[in-house]
Amino acid sequence: MIPSWNTAAHLPACLESLADQGSGLETMVVDNGSEDGSLAYLEREGVPHVALRENVGFAAAVNLGVARTAAPAVLVLNADTVLEPGCVKALWSALAADPELGGVQPRILQLEGEAASRSTESARLYSAGQALTRDGRALERGMGEEQRQEHLARREVFGVCGAACLLRRELFERLGGYDESYFAFYEDVDLNLRARIAGWRFEYLPEAVVWHVGNAAWTAGFERPGADNARLVARNRLATQVKFMPLSATPRIVAVELGALGRAARERRFRATLRGKLEGLRRLPTLLRERRALRASGDPARARAWLGRASS
Repeated sequence: MIPSWNTAAHLPACLESLADQGSGLETMVVDNGSEDGSLAYLEREGVPHVALRENVGFAAAVNLGVARTAAPAVLVLNADTVLEPGCVKALWSALAADPELGGVQPRILQLEGEAASRSTESARLYSAGQALTRDGRALERGMGEEQRQEHLARREVFGVCGAACLLRRELFERLGGYDESYFAFYEDVDLNLRARIAGWRFEYLPEAVVWHVGNAAWTAGFERPGADNARLVARNRLATQVKFMPLSATPRIVAVELGALGRAARERRFRATLRGKLEGLRRLPTLLRERRALRASGDPARARAWLGRASS
Protein backbone atom coordinates (compact mmCIF):
# COMPACT_ATOMS: atom_id res chain seq x y z
CA MET A 1 0.00 0.00 0.00
CA ILE A 2 1.78 3.13 -1.27
CA PRO A 3 0.35 6.63 -0.79
CA SER A 4 1.87 8.94 -3.38
CA TRP A 5 1.92 12.70 -3.80
CA ASN A 6 4.16 14.27 -6.43
CA THR A 7 6.69 11.45 -6.19
CA ALA A 8 7.15 10.62 -9.88
CA ALA A 9 10.91 10.78 -9.37
CA HIS A 10 10.78 7.96 -6.79
CA LEU A 11 7.85 5.70 -7.70
CA PRO A 12 9.61 3.68 -10.44
CA ALA A 13 12.43 2.54 -8.14
CA CYS A 14 9.98 1.72 -5.36
CA LEU A 15 7.69 -0.34 -7.59
CA GLU A 16 10.60 -2.10 -9.30
CA SER A 17 11.95 -3.17 -5.92
CA LEU A 18 8.48 -4.51 -5.03
CA ALA A 19 8.35 -6.50 -8.25
CA ASP A 20 11.65 -8.12 -7.29
CA GLN A 21 10.16 -9.44 -4.01
CA GLY A 22 8.48 -12.37 -5.75
CA SER A 23 4.91 -13.31 -6.55
CA GLY A 24 1.84 -12.97 -4.38
CA LEU A 25 2.05 -9.26 -3.60
CA GLU A 26 -1.09 -7.18 -4.04
CA THR A 27 0.11 -3.73 -5.09
CA MET A 28 -2.00 -0.61 -4.64
CA VAL A 29 -0.94 3.02 -5.05
CA VAL A 30 -3.20 5.82 -3.87
CA ASP A 31 -2.32 9.03 -5.67
CA ASN A 32 -3.15 12.12 -3.62
CA GLY A 33 -3.84 14.48 -6.51
CA SER A 34 -0.29 14.62 -7.89
CA GLU A 35 0.60 17.22 -10.49
CA ASP A 36 4.02 15.93 -11.52
CA GLY A 37 3.15 13.11 -13.92
CA SER A 38 2.82 10.40 -11.27
CA LEU A 39 -0.67 9.44 -12.41
CA ALA A 40 0.36 9.24 -16.07
CA TYR A 41 3.21 6.92 -15.08
CA LEU A 42 0.90 4.63 -13.09
CA GLU A 43 -1.57 4.45 -15.97
CA ARG A 44 1.15 3.84 -18.54
CA GLU A 45 2.70 1.02 -16.51
CA GLY A 46 -0.64 -0.56 -15.59
CA VAL A 47 -0.03 -0.23 -11.83
CA PRO A 48 -3.20 -0.77 -9.75
CA HIS A 49 -4.05 2.60 -8.26
CA VAL A 50 -6.68 5.00 -6.98
CA ALA A 51 -6.58 8.55 -8.33
CA LEU A 52 -7.78 11.25 -5.95
CA ARG A 53 -8.48 14.83 -6.95
CA GLU A 54 -6.78 16.34 -3.90
CA ASN A 55 -4.39 15.46 -1.12
CA VAL A 56 -6.45 13.80 1.63
CA GLY A 57 -3.37 13.04 3.73
CA PHE A 58 -1.18 10.02 4.38
CA ALA A 59 -3.54 8.43 6.90
CA ALA A 60 -6.68 8.60 4.74
CA ALA A 61 -4.79 7.46 1.63
CA VAL A 62 -3.47 4.35 3.39
CA ASN A 63 -6.91 3.54 4.79
CA LEU A 64 -8.44 3.86 1.33
CA GLY A 65 -5.81 1.63 -0.23
CA VAL A 66 -6.20 -1.03 2.45
CA ALA A 67 -9.97 -1.06 1.86
CA ARG A 68 -9.30 -1.80 -1.83
CA THR A 69 -7.11 -4.83 -1.10
CA ALA A 70 -7.62 -8.18 0.62
CA ALA A 71 -4.18 -9.55 1.56
CA PRO A 72 -3.84 -10.91 5.14
CA ALA A 73 -1.12 -8.35 5.89
CA VAL A 74 -0.71 -4.71 4.92
CA LEU A 75 2.68 -3.53 3.67
CA VAL A 76 2.72 0.24 4.19
CA LEU A 77 5.41 1.99 2.17
CA ASN A 78 6.33 5.57 1.45
CA ALA A 79 6.77 6.18 -2.25
CA ASP A 80 10.41 7.18 -1.70
CA THR A 81 11.45 3.76 -0.40
CA VAL A 82 13.38 0.95 -2.09
CA LEU A 83 13.30 -2.62 -0.78
CA GLU A 84 16.28 -4.95 -0.71
CA PRO A 85 15.66 -8.47 -2.13
CA GLY A 86 13.97 -10.83 0.31
CA CYS A 87 12.63 -8.03 2.51
CA VAL A 88 8.93 -8.86 2.25
CA LYS A 89 9.52 -12.60 2.64
CA ALA A 90 11.45 -12.02 5.88
CA LEU A 91 8.81 -9.67 7.27
CA TRP A 92 5.94 -12.00 6.41
CA SER A 93 7.70 -15.06 7.84
CA ALA A 94 8.15 -13.29 11.18
CA LEU A 95 4.55 -12.07 11.27
CA ALA A 96 3.10 -15.44 10.29
CA ALA A 97 5.13 -17.27 12.93
CA ASP A 98 3.77 -15.28 15.89
CA PRO A 99 0.01 -14.60 16.10
CA GLU A 100 0.57 -12.05 18.90
CA LEU A 101 2.65 -9.82 16.62
CA GLY A 102 0.62 -6.94 15.24
CA GLY A 103 3.37 -5.72 12.96
CA VAL A 104 7.04 -5.90 12.03
CA GLN A 105 9.46 -3.30 10.76
CA PRO A 106 12.58 -3.66 8.61
CA ARG A 107 15.88 -1.93 9.18
CA ILE A 108 15.25 1.39 7.40
CA LEU A 109 18.37 3.02 6.01
CA GLN A 110 18.81 6.56 4.71
CA LEU A 111 18.82 6.60 0.92
CA GLU A 112 21.56 8.89 -0.34
CA GLY A 113 23.58 9.03 -3.53
CA GLU A 114 23.57 6.62 -6.46
CA ALA A 115 22.31 3.03 -6.27
CA ALA A 116 25.71 1.61 -7.17
CA SER A 117 27.30 3.20 -4.10
CA ARG A 118 24.80 1.94 -1.53
CA SER A 119 26.11 -0.26 1.25
CA THR A 120 23.77 -1.78 3.82
CA GLU A 121 26.70 -1.95 6.24
CA SER A 122 27.94 1.66 6.04
CA ALA A 123 24.66 3.54 5.49
CA ARG A 124 23.17 5.67 8.22
CA LEU A 125 19.97 4.58 9.89
CA TYR A 126 16.58 6.12 9.33
CA SER A 127 14.77 3.88 11.82
CA ALA A 128 15.43 0.77 13.88
CA GLY A 129 11.94 0.85 15.37
CA GLN A 130 9.83 3.46 17.07
CA ALA A 131 10.34 4.54 20.70
CA LEU A 132 8.76 6.90 23.24
CA THR A 133 10.34 9.44 25.56
CA ARG A 134 9.10 9.90 29.14
CA ASP A 135 7.02 12.91 28.06
CA GLY A 136 5.26 11.00 25.28
CA ARG A 137 7.20 12.19 22.26
CA ALA A 138 7.94 9.58 19.61
CA LEU A 139 11.25 9.08 17.86
CA GLU A 140 12.83 6.68 15.42
CA ARG A 141 15.57 4.64 17.13
CA GLY A 142 18.98 5.34 15.65
CA MET A 143 17.86 8.03 13.21
CA GLY A 144 20.86 9.64 11.55
CA GLU A 145 23.34 7.43 13.39
CA GLU A 146 25.95 5.05 12.06
CA GLN A 147 24.87 1.44 12.47
CA ARG A 148 26.07 -0.40 15.54
CA GLN A 149 25.84 -4.01 16.62
CA GLU A 150 22.69 -3.31 18.62
CA HIS A 151 20.95 -2.27 15.40
CA LEU A 152 21.61 -5.67 13.85
CA ALA A 153 19.69 -7.69 16.45
CA ARG A 154 16.03 -8.59 16.21
CA ARG A 155 14.07 -7.18 19.12
CA GLU A 156 10.68 -6.11 20.36
CA VAL A 157 10.04 -2.39 19.91
CA PHE A 158 7.31 -0.03 21.03
CA GLY A 159 6.02 0.39 17.49
CA VAL A 160 6.75 0.41 13.78
CA CYS A 161 7.56 3.31 11.49
CA GLY A 162 4.89 4.20 8.93
CA ALA A 163 7.54 4.73 6.23
CA ALA A 164 7.92 0.95 5.88
CA CYS A 165 6.19 -1.71 7.94
CA LEU A 166 4.10 -4.87 7.62
CA LEU A 167 0.90 -4.82 9.69
CA ARG A 168 -1.50 -7.64 10.33
CA ARG A 169 -4.78 -6.85 8.56
CA GLU A 170 -6.72 -8.03 11.60
CA LEU A 171 -5.03 -5.32 13.69
CA PHE A 172 -5.61 -2.65 11.07
CA GLU A 173 -9.29 -3.44 10.63
CA ARG A 174 -10.07 -3.89 14.33
CA LEU A 175 -8.53 -0.51 15.13
CA GLY A 176 -10.13 1.26 12.18
CA GLY A 177 -6.82 1.98 10.48
CA TYR A 178 -4.90 5.20 10.84
CA ASP A 179 -6.67 8.14 12.49
CA GLU A 180 -7.46 10.37 9.50
CA SER A 181 -7.72 13.50 11.64
CA TYR A 182 -3.90 13.40 11.88
CA PHE A 183 -3.56 13.94 8.10
CA ALA A 184 0.19 13.25 8.31
CA PHE A 185 2.80 12.79 11.06
CA TYR A 186 2.19 10.84 14.27
CA GLU A 187 -0.58 8.75 12.69
CA ASP A 188 1.74 5.75 12.98
CA VAL A 189 2.49 6.61 16.63
CA ASP A 190 -1.24 6.78 17.35
CA LEU A 191 -1.89 3.42 15.69
CA ASN A 192 1.00 1.84 17.60
CA LEU A 193 -0.38 3.16 20.88
CA ARG A 194 -3.89 1.91 20.21
CA ALA A 195 -2.53 -1.48 19.17
CA ARG A 196 -0.38 -1.76 22.30
CA ILE A 197 -3.33 -0.85 24.52
CA ALA A 198 -5.36 -3.55 22.77
CA GLY A 199 -2.65 -6.13 23.49
CA TRP A 200 -0.64 -6.36 20.25
CA ARG A 201 3.17 -6.47 20.05
CA PHE A 202 5.70 -5.19 17.49
CA GLU A 203 9.17 -6.33 16.43
CA TYR A 204 12.13 -4.90 14.55
CA LEU A 205 13.64 -7.25 11.97
CA PRO A 206 17.11 -6.06 10.84
CA GLU A 207 17.62 -8.75 8.19
CA ALA A 208 14.83 -7.11 6.21
CA VAL A 209 16.17 -3.87 4.71
CA VAL A 210 14.42 -0.85 3.18
CA TRP A 211 16.04 2.33 1.90
CA HIS A 212 14.21 5.62 2.50
CA VAL A 213 14.79 9.16 1.20
CA GLY A 214 12.52 10.83 3.77
CA ASN A 215 9.96 13.62 3.24
CA ALA A 216 10.24 13.44 -0.56
CA ALA A 217 6.53 14.06 -1.11
CA TRP A 218 6.42 16.70 1.61
CA THR A 219 9.19 18.84 0.15
CA ALA A 220 7.78 18.44 -3.37
CA GLY A 221 4.19 19.31 -2.53
CA PHE A 222 4.20 22.18 -0.03
CA GLU A 223 5.34 25.75 -0.57
CA ARG A 224 6.62 25.90 3.04
CA PRO A 225 7.25 22.25 3.97
CA GLY A 226 9.14 23.12 7.17
CA ALA A 227 6.32 25.25 8.53
CA ASP A 228 3.60 22.73 7.67
CA ASN A 229 5.68 19.95 9.16
CA ALA A 230 6.12 21.93 12.39
CA ARG A 231 2.40 22.71 12.62
CA LEU A 232 1.24 19.12 12.09
CA VAL A 233 3.84 17.59 14.41
CA ALA A 234 2.95 20.07 17.16
CA ARG A 235 -0.79 19.46 16.72
CA ASN A 236 -0.64 15.69 16.41
CA ARG A 237 1.90 15.17 19.19
CA LEU A 238 -0.33 17.09 21.56
CA ALA A 239 -3.34 15.05 20.47
CA THR A 240 -1.48 11.82 21.17
CA GLN A 241 -0.28 13.02 24.57
CA VAL A 242 -3.79 14.06 25.63
CA LYS A 243 -5.27 10.71 24.59
CA PHE A 244 -2.60 8.55 26.16
CA MET A 245 -0.27 10.08 28.74
CA PRO A 246 -0.89 9.72 32.52
CA LEU A 247 -1.93 12.91 34.29
CA SER A 248 1.18 12.68 36.49
CA ALA A 249 3.30 13.45 33.40
CA THR A 250 1.59 16.81 32.78
CA PRO A 251 4.31 19.01 34.40
CA ARG A 252 7.01 17.25 32.37
CA ILE A 253 5.00 17.62 29.15
CA VAL A 254 4.38 21.33 29.76
CA ALA A 255 8.07 21.96 30.40
CA VAL A 256 9.14 20.07 27.28
CA GLU A 257 6.55 21.74 25.06
CA LEU A 258 7.55 25.20 26.30
CA GLY A 259 11.09 24.30 25.39
CA ALA A 260 9.87 23.21 21.96
CA LEU A 261 8.33 26.64 21.44
CA GLY A 262 11.65 28.22 22.36
CA ARG A 263 13.50 26.09 19.80
CA ALA A 264 10.84 26.90 17.22
CA ALA A 265 11.43 30.61 17.80
CA ARG A 266 15.18 30.20 17.31
CA GLU A 267 14.57 28.21 14.12
CA ARG A 268 12.03 30.71 12.77
CA ARG A 269 9.03 28.41 12.87
CA PHE A 270 7.43 29.70 16.05
CA ARG A 271 4.14 30.78 14.46
CA ALA A 272 3.64 27.41 12.73
CA THR A 273 4.43 25.48 15.90
CA LEU A 274 2.18 27.66 18.05
CA ARG A 275 -0.61 27.35 15.50
CA GLY A 276 -0.34 23.57 15.67
CA LYS A 277 -0.53 23.52 19.46
CA LEU A 278 -3.57 25.84 19.43
CA GLU A 279 -5.28 23.62 16.85
CA GLY A 280 -4.67 20.66 19.15
CA LEU A 281 -6.07 22.48 22.18
CA ARG A 282 -9.25 23.37 20.27
CA ARG A 283 -9.84 19.64 19.84
CA LEU A 284 -9.55 19.00 23.56
CA PRO A 285 -13.19 17.88 24.16
CA THR A 286 -12.93 15.35 21.32
CA LEU A 287 -9.53 14.14 22.49
CA LEU A 288 -10.78 13.60 26.04
CA ARG A 289 -13.64 11.47 24.70
CA GLU A 290 -11.12 9.44 22.73
CA ARG A 291 -9.00 9.10 25.89
CA ARG A 292 -11.96 7.54 27.71
CA ALA A 293 -12.63 5.24 24.75
CA LEU A 294 -9.01 4.11 24.76
CA ARG A 295 -9.23 3.15 28.45
CA ALA A 296 -12.32 1.10 27.65
CA SER A 297 -10.61 -0.68 24.74
CA GLY A 298 -7.76 -2.19 26.75
CA ASP A 299 -5.01 -1.40 29.22
CA PRO A 300 -3.05 1.86 28.67
CA ALA A 301 -0.31 0.48 30.95
CA ARG A 302 0.73 -1.85 28.13
CA ALA A 303 1.77 1.19 26.09
CA ARG A 304 2.94 3.37 28.97
CA ALA A 305 5.42 0.67 29.92
CA TRP A 306 7.46 1.81 26.90
CA LEU A 307 7.82 5.41 28.06
CA GLY A 308 11.46 6.35 28.55
CA ARG A 309 12.82 3.27 26.77
CA ALA A 310 13.95 5.35 23.80
CA SER A 311 17.58 4.21 23.92
CA SER A 312 17.18 0.70 25.33
